[in-house]
Amino acid sequence: PLKIERLEMEGPRDDEVLVRLVASGICHTDIDFCDGGASGPIVLGHEGSGVVERIGKAMKGIKPSDHVVLSDQSCGRCRPCRRGHPAGCQRFWEANFGFARLDGTNALRGGVRGHFFGQSSFATHALATMRNLVKVPKSLPLELLAPLGCGMQTGAGTVMNSLAVRAGSSIAVFGTGSVGLAAVMAACIVKAKTIIAVDINNRRLKLACELGATHSINNRRSDLAASIKAITGGGVDYIVESTADHEMEQFAAELLNPGGKAALLSGASAPGGLPGGRQVLSVIQGDAVPQKFIPKLIKLYQDGRFPFDRLVKFYDFTKINRAIADS
Repeated sequence: PLKIERLEMEGPRDDEVLVRLVASGICHTDIDFCDGGASGPIVLGHEGSGVVERIGKAMKGIKPSDHVVLSDQSCGRCRPCRRGHPAGCQRFWEANFGFARLDGTNALRGGVRGHFFGQSSFATHALATMRNLVKVPKSLPLELLAPLGCGMQTGAGTVMNSLAVRAGSSIAVFGTGSVGLAAVMAACIVKAKTIIAVDINNRRLKLACELGATHSINNRRSDLAASIKAITGGGVDYIVESTADHEMEQFAAELLNPGGKAALLSGASAPGGLPGGRQVLSVIQGDAVPQKFIPKLIKLYQDGRFPFDRLVKFYDFTKINRAIADS
């Protein structure tokens, strides 16, 4: 279990801002690290939202009192970053999972490491850079916007950016947690004709149908391949695989129509050489540029087309272990 402790943290460097956090989403990646993904004491959290308190001397376009959502970190210097593709950053793993700044230093003292996804948002305060913060309207409830920084961005971005799902097509979403439900809502936005939600949790499947899924399959109770064939008459054009289950990843390749695309969100290597022009992609953060994509999702939310607030439940910070258990 996580412990809440008082720590010392140095103030922002010239290229950093200090953010007073008001909320943080919980992602399965946080849970993986709770289960032993790192050695030594660390501060987790990577879906933060908050208010800017202090800015470094070199920071432009941001000021104290601005409301921000924090997202994934990137170096800004490598070729993919310079081409506007931060999810392909050559130092992505180091920048987000290294528990340090890219120069190897750490703002936290006492042997505790932070900078998870360039933020470590399970805290009252965090440091961030212009690479991983997004200024958001003050008119919106800031605490609600936190999950946009990772889960919502990943699910919706995979549909809209990585797979570029076409109107009138068919898509199956394996796993209807927050990422999968964001993918379902995005599939509805881009006007996919057949949207199949797959999970073992009937409550989540019911919600998926309320959010735009045209069909649902409980694959613990039904044969997945036979069920999809009965719905579509064959396979599907697109698959979003968010469960990180190896068997489901295998299905993702097998149930595609010729020319179809599947996205694996677990970081698993995509198999090559599939017949019929089928493609399986390993997708990070929905191939999104946070400063462009998060405002897009906010506008869709304001228009009533991306009701991600229906996925959110709030907990007091002291109840973080209960929130993780419930998730």
